[in-house]
Amino acid sequence: MAETVAVILAAGQGKRMHSRLPKVLHRVAGRSLLEHVLAATRQAGIEDNIIVIGHGAEEVRAALGPEQKYALQEQQLGTGHALAQARQAAGEAATVLVLCGDTPLIRPATLSGLLHHHQATGATVTILSARVADPTGYGRIIRDGQGQVKGIVEERDATPAEKAINEINTGIYCFAAAFLWPALARLKPDNDQGEYYLTDVVALAVSQELLVQTLVAGDAEEVLGVNDRAQLAAAGAVWRRRINTALMLDGVTIIDPETTYIDVTVTIGKDTIIYPGTFLEGHTIIGAGCCLGPGTTIRDSQVGDGSTVIHAVVLGSTIGPDCQVGPFAYLRPGTVLEAGVKVGDFVEIKASRIGRGSKVPHLTYLGDATVGTGVNIGAGTITCNYDGRQKWPTIIEDGAFIGSNTNLVAPVRVGAGALVGAGSTITKDVPAGALALARERQVNLPTRGKKDDEKRQEK
Repeated sequence: MAETVAVILAAGQGKRMHSRLPKVLHRVAGRSLLEHVLAATRQAGIEDNIIVIGHGAEEVRAALGPEQKYALQEQQLGTGHALAQARQAAGEAATVLVLCGDTPLIRPATLSGLLHHHQATGATVTILSARVADPTGYGRIIRDGQGQVKGIVEERDATPAEKAINEINTGIYCFAAAFLWPALARLKPDNDQGEYYLTDVVALAVSQELLVQTLVAGDAEEVLGVNDRAQLAAAGAVWRRRINTALMLDGVTIIDPETTYIDVTVTIGKDTIIYPGTFLEGHTIIGAGCCLGPGTTIRDSQVGDGSTVIHAVVLGSTIGPDCQVGPFAYLRPGTVLEAGVKVGDFVEIKASRIGRGSKVPHLTYLGDATVGTGVNIGAGTITCNYDGRQKWPTIIEDGAFIGSNTNLVAPVRVGAGALVGAGSTITKDVPAGALALARERQVNLPTRGKKDDEKRQEK
């Protein structure tokens, strides 16, 4: 039996996003809003998480996977009603932590502190509050003369004096389960919206003179919710600052943090230098001592120690140590560069392995190819790997030299140490050590004679 269960409310539509995608699935810094909240609860030590889904329920299930625990709110009838749907899934947990799925900035340490405060004080309800410069739109924490919580008043119900209060309700709570579940059953939709409000559970605890505690968040920024695209961008900026600051403190040089975009799922080794306009996304691992950017996107890829990637797009690829990629190179999924490979300007490589020390300097396309060690690929070379129905492989063995403007019509093999003359179209295998020429003999023909020149002068 879990001592604590976290319930994440993620059933709302998020109308202000003006999107077909459920609000909690919009992404910031490499994760959806909901995934950020889940990551925070788990890092706070809470393994039992229940996600209350409603609008776009199947999309949320598909995005997060079947291993998650879900509760379905078929009708969106308020936060109290949403939490009640998690009753069965919560089992016999003694403490219920409630969060919103659209608060991607919440820190694990804050959740741990909230749980500790709740349990140490023996409170029935503990509210995470925050003090903000502009409380407009938030519920206010109302206290009596001794500082005890009297309740939460929503913006639309607040008096002018109450609106001046800058301590807000963040929507994150700890409840004693023995009180919570019966209290939810007592809620009534006595409001303009006809909804069951979770804040009314706090009012019930106060009316019964049960202990209601608060913990004020140390940084109000982390409790900000996302309700529209502007707030989504603002949350992204916060995450970008957090990620880049942590990396710089750990030994990574970021020339301009404000124009460098790194997902929370990325790891980077020390002494790597990142130039402006660089995007590092997804499950990407960057080694030590690399040089990345400017104008570079690397997604779901690995880059070995000491490699340089400039003005390039790298997707689903592996770059070995001491490689040079770019400028203006495109590595598509399935590309593997072994150590010391050079990939130059206007080169595209797809689903290919390039051996140690080989060079693909410029103006080349390699698809479904296996290139050995110490190979030189001349400018303008392409593998003709697609016949309109299926892809075919090209194999270039160790030490081969491919002249400029060569077409390698797959399936085809160029043997070790072979030389392919410039301008060739290779349709048959080239034996090891052979010289292959596949082009028409040059013929020079006169285009005009002496008499033609004299006539032109007379005119």
